Amino acid sequence: MAEARAGSRSYAAGITLAGAVLALCAVLPWSGVRASSAVIGGAITSDTRGIDDLLGVYALLAGVAAIGCGITGMLARPRLAAVAAVPGALAMLALVMFVSSPRGPADRVSLDVGELLSVEPVIRYGWYAALASAFAVVLLAVLTLVRRV
Repeated sequence: MAEARAGSRSYAAGITLAGAVLALCAVLPWSGVRASSAVIGGAITSDTRGIDDLLGVYALLAGVAAIGCGITGMLARPRLAAVAAVPGALAMLALVMFVSSPRGPADRVSLDVGELLSVEPVIRYGWYAALASAFAVVLLAVLTLVRRV
């Protein structure tokens, strides 16, 4: 029984770490607009951080909630860390809504004038990292309930 509890506490620690990464990813660039030209051989980008949008703030709050659930699981009852699946799933929903919303990068117009100029929306590394950490929160929360180490 003590070994099962220690395994669940390690999942709770993983939830805490993944929640911290999710909260950190909210301040990283999530999207941007990139203008490049083969004529001058360079590119200019303008990035949008996660917290610059309300959905990014929701992801930040979900990360903080996951940290709280993980710490509660480590200190009190390891199974309480499974509650972190809720903020993790809500963060994943917010991330998908960020990309698919009309005001997001999916609705921006792309411009391509051959070799002269190309302007396009891009998804930055912070969005991918936030999605991966939100998925990790959900996965570890489910494993807290399902797995017995």
